[in-house]
Amino acid sequence: MICAFLGSFCNLVLLAPNITVLNVLTARFGTGFFLAGIYPVGMKIASDYYKGGLGKALGYLVGALVLGTAFPHFINEFSWSSDYKAVIISTSILACIGGFCIWAFVADGPYRRPVSKLQLGVMTQLFTIQSFRKAAFGYFGHMWELYAFWGFVPVILKTYASIRNIELQTSFWSFVVIATGTISCILGGLLSLRTGSRKVAYTSLLLSGIFCLASPLLFLLPPQWFIVALCIWGMVVISDSPQFSTMIAASAPPELRGTALTITNSIGFAITIVSIQLLSYLLTRIEPTLLYVFLSLGPIIGIYVLRK
Repeated sequence: MICAFLGSFCNLVLLAPNITVLNVLTARFGTGFFLAGIYPVGMKIASDYYKGGLGKALGYLVGALVLGTAFPHFINEFSWSSDYKAVIISTSILACIGGFCIWAFVADGPYRRPVSKLQLGVMTQLFTIQSFRKAAFGYFGHMWELYAFWGFVPVILKTYASIRNIELQTSFWSFVVIATGTISCILGGLLSLRTGSRKVAYTSLLLSGIFCLASPLLFLLPPQWFIVALCIWGMVVISDSPQFSTMIAASAPPELRGTALTITNSIGFAITIVSIQLLSYLLTRIEPTLLYVFLSLGPIIGIYVLRK
């Protein structure tokens, strides 16, 4: 709750009059910093409620994250105002509502095991566990692709519109493409009850890797099939995320689940910085239809790690 409130405040700082570039960067850093106190902690709370079936629970939780990720595009498309401030204000209000709801309606789970003292060497300890290490590196490969794809969905749509010389509602279709991942997260969670989390994660990562490699061909499709293909990519690019988190939580000692999830999340999000900056750098230097082939590096590494 506290992190949701502070993250919301950092977001609203962007609207301060005469804000400097340094203040903008500091505000965005603060928002990202406090998000780290929401997402992995939220998964820890969920894991404290389940001994079995965690894959299904995290499927719903990450599905909510996906919908939240897509929602600013929705606000931008259907906003009462064309001013960018509407998106910032709306998302900040929603963050506060979410934080309050956690405090008011969600107690600590019955399987929560508090840690008695701070253990600074726990990262080394966790990575000595083979099942944790494999799940973590699979997750890192997934993260190389995920946020770069989400961040560049509007660019993909604009590139296609430019090539075809047509008009596309970029914000609306960005919302649709990202939001379809909510469905696949839920379906993947339900499927994991039958097949296990590893199989769902492996299959999703394989399919999203194929989309990365085949991405130049997507720009040759007619508009309706291009949108369909992009939506399917939007589904498989995220459906492995809750299952990787389930595998990570299951492989860590119960009292270290929150730490394990936070460590892997932090490293995973740091990796996204590299992939996003790489695509940004290459955007004006290579043919834009070839740009997303570079995202296949993550799935290839993740598939290799998970092959057994």
